[in-house]
Order: sequence, then C-alpha cells, then structure tokens
Amino acid sequence: MPTASPTPDRARTTASPAPDGAPEGPVVPSGGPVVASEGPVVGFDLDLTLIDSRPGIKAAFDVLAAETGVAIDSDLVVSRLGPPVEHEMAHWFDSDRAVAMADRYRELYPTHAIAPTPSLPGVADALAAVHAHRGRSIVVTAKAARLAQLHVAHLGLDVDAIHGGAWQEGKTEAMLADGISVYVGDHVHDMAAARGAGATGVGVATGTSSPQELADAGAEVVLDTLEEFPGWLDEHLLATRLDALDAQLRELGSVLVAYSGGADSAFLLAAAVRALGADRVVAATAYSGSLPQAERGPAATYADSLGVRQLTPHTHEMERAGYRANNGDRCYFCKSELLDVLTPLAAEQGIAAVATGTNADDARAGFRPGIRAAAERGAATPLRDAGLTKAQVREASRRWGLPTWDKPAAACLSSRIAYGVEVTPHRLARVERAEAAVRTALAEHGLGFENLRVRDLDDRARVELDDAVVGRLDARPSARTAVVDAVRDAGFDDVEIDPRGFRSGAMNELLPEPERRRHASDSGPIAVESTRTGT
Repeated sequence: MPTASPTPDRARTTASPAPDGAPEGPVVPSGGPVVASEGPVVGFDLDLTLIDSRPGIKAAFDVLAAETGVAIDSDLVVSRLGPPVEHEMAHWFDSDRAVAMADRYRELYPTHAIAPTPSLPGVADALAAVHAHRGRSIVVTAKAARLAQLHVAHLGLDVDAIHGGAWQEGKTEAMLADGISVYVGDHVHDMAAARGAGATGVGVATGTSSPQELADAGAEVVLDTLEEFPGWLDEHLLATRLDALDAQLRELGSVLVAYSGGADSAFLLAAAVRALGADRVVAATAYSGSLPQAERGPAATYADSLGVRQLTPHTHEMERAGYRANNGDRCYFCKSELLDVLTPLAAEQGIAAVATGTNADDARAGFRPGIRAAAERGAATPLRDAGLTKAQVREASRRWGLPTWDKPAAACLSSRIAYGVEVTPHRLARVERAEAAVRTALAEHGLGFENLRVRDLDDRARVELDDAVVGRLDARPSARTAVVDAVRDAGFDDVEIDPRGFRSGAMNELLPEPERRRHASDSGPIAVESTRTGT
C-alpha cells in the first residue's frame, strides 16, 4: 500500500501550453506559491468527481451546435464525459475541423458552462478532510487549467493547485510530479492513472463508470459519493501510518523506549512489543524530581502488563546549569540529560536503539528544544517518522485497549515553573503538592476534570483547569475557595485561578516574542508548519 507521507512540491506555479493528454500547470488558485505538504497529498478529478459539469457542458455544446448547424446530441455527450474534448469533437466533426471546434468550445465555455455547474454532495467536507490532516488537495483534470480554475473560483472550492490538460499518462505524470499518494476519480482511466503513479485509487460512483468497472480498473475502494471520503481518509491514514510504524520498529531490531507513562510513550511501548516481542523491548522510566510520584506506580503496572522489563535509572538534570536557569531552552538540557543516561544504558542491555514518544504534532511545534537535543543524540522517533498525530495515537490506543488512550497530557513538573525562575527541588515538590491538593479539593466538591496545572510564577501560583471547570468554580464560591486554600497550604502565598482555562504550553506565552522565535529557529531538523494556500 502506498504511504500517505508528504512529498514537497517541485512543480511550477503557472499553467503552460501542453499537448493533448500532457498536464498543464499546476495553477495555484490563490496566485500564491506552491508549498510543501506535511500531510497527505490528495489528487481529485474534476468533472463528475468534484462538480456535476453536465448541465454546463450540455449548454456549451448546444450553443456550438446552433453556431455550426451540426446536430450535436448534447445528452449523449454528457453521458460519456472523461476524455479531453478533442475526443468528443471527433464524433461530430471531420478531423480537419475537430481541433478548431474544440478551441471554439473552450471560448464558449466560460460564458455558458460555469454558472449552471454545481458541486457534488460532500465536496466541501472532502477537501476539508484533507486539510484537517495538514495535507494538500490538487485537482488533476483533462479540462483546460483556466477553465477548471473558473469552476473552482465560482464554487469556492478550497483546493491548493490545479493540473489541467491531464489525461491517461498525463494524469500519471502530474501525480508523480506532485507526490500524490491518493487519487480520487469517477472514471476507469482515473484508476489506471493512479495505479501507474503508485497512488491509492479511490473510485467514486458519481460518473460514467460503474462501481465494478472502477474496482476492476484498480480502485482500492469505491465510494458511493464524496460524503464517505472523510471517514475513509481517516481510516486509510491511520492504517497506513500504523503499518509504517510497525515496519520502522522491526527495522530497529530492538528498542529501549524512553517511557514516562504518558499516552505517547505508552503507545510506542505497546507498538514495539507488537512488532518485536517483549524480549527485545525495554522500558526506561527516568526517576528525578521532575517526575511526579503519582506517575511512577501506574507506569510500572502498565509496563508489567505488556511483559516488558522496566528500568528506572536516575537522571540528574538538576546538576545542569542550563536546566536550573530555566530559560526558554530548559527542555534542551533536560532531554540531553535523559538521552545521555539512556544511550549507554541501552548499550549495556544489548539494545540497538533508544526511541522517544515524539509524535508528528510535537514536531510541528516551533518551540521544542527538547526534540533537538534528542535528535542530536541519535534518538529514534518512530511515531513522528510514521506521521502519527496525537489524535491518531489516542485512537489507535483506544482500539488496542490500552488504558492510556484517554490519559490527559502530563508534562514534567519543571514545565510548571515560569521561565527565568530557577528550578529547584523545593519548587518542584511544592508544585507537586499543590496539584495533589487541588485534585483532592475538586473531588471533595464532586468536580471532575481532565487537565490541571499549577504554574509557579515566582511571586504567585496560577491554577489552570478546563474551561468548564473554571465556570463551575465561578458558580460555586465554596469550591473555588477550597481550591485556592489547597494551593496556599502547599506553600504558595498568592494564588489565582486563570479565567482563560488550561492551555498546553501556556508558559511559552510569557516569553518575549523574539525569544520564542529564536528557539523556534534553533530547533534544527524540526519540521515547521507551512502555510497552506487556498482559494
């Protein structure tokens, strides 16, 4: 099965004249630059896949018939859409006139064919699904690029580029040029072109080819309408990326997983056991003041349930001046310490690689110096490399029956301390006591929650809870007072409950903008989210 990993676009940004069947373009509908994709690159045919062009094409042919006096059966014309218009003209005009009539038809087209043409059901959601996965949608069509662009603009279709004049081998060439991994079309020739490009062919039964004909032509799946496409794409990407993860882990041979007990590293641990067997997998949970005591027991229980050896080496990040200083790059020093401990440990155990639970979403965040530290030390990132997002990790964990599938994110305790405030054992312990006390206070008042952070801002503590919980505290003064008192009892003199609610990475908001940008640009090989262009 072809993967849905991103391939940077190398194509031109303006249409160029092309011979019959050779692709034009691509045209970028917004007029902006062609950009690389972080997710799947999905190609779509236009006529009878995205739009029902039959009313418009019929109208243009009727005008052409009136002009030429040739009795063109426009109903027959629209019953066999797919090939370039020159093919259709050959049915009605002598060979010496067919090309000229095709040109005249294209002249008539903008006036007569655009307005009557609607989009097909499910189109907007299908295109949105591609972008939701941070991918790109590219129209690859036999229609002239400028005419295709008129349809896209008229209907407001959110596509990223248009390849016009592409038919049969020309479609294959366009797919290869853009790194298209999935191609959606209604015609048997669309499926043949996808097969030639090594792309997954998705047939949609809204055109002139039957579902069986599409399947026989190589479609991996045939959908009744594009309304089914978002669900199919979700499943396809998850399955493809899980297959890629399994292949990567098998290639490693044996692995020591940097296992914190969180959802990502717990899933990676389970995936490694599936791929390699428990005897070739080791879980390493680093013990230090930044790992809450409450996390240690559940982490050990989970590793034991998988039959995996768990090692608990002590790390000494507090001995690193950069970690204690707690500037914006604190995570770099923490991760450096972790990998400097785990790498020789893996070697002692006869394990080939050390892997972290970094996922594809983590890698897109511009401010992750810890990822850079791990990369510099050769740590494997199988989840990231397979393209698995946080949501996909949770969904796969749910399907595998892992107890961590819905576990809230739980960053290390040092992440609670405001940048520039020195990290000390006292501060870490105080934050841990405060969060435990808040949990108890909320439980005593019957208030459930998903996310909780007590931020140490040096002169005060700031409590972040889910928006809904903040609202309930506002309506219940006694519960609010109990939370504030719990934090005070843990050692903070001044306490506030953040009305904005919980925000992952909220401490980054306190950094000056130049500092944030500097650390983002210093992040080495980390992928940065690119701006998607659209109509």
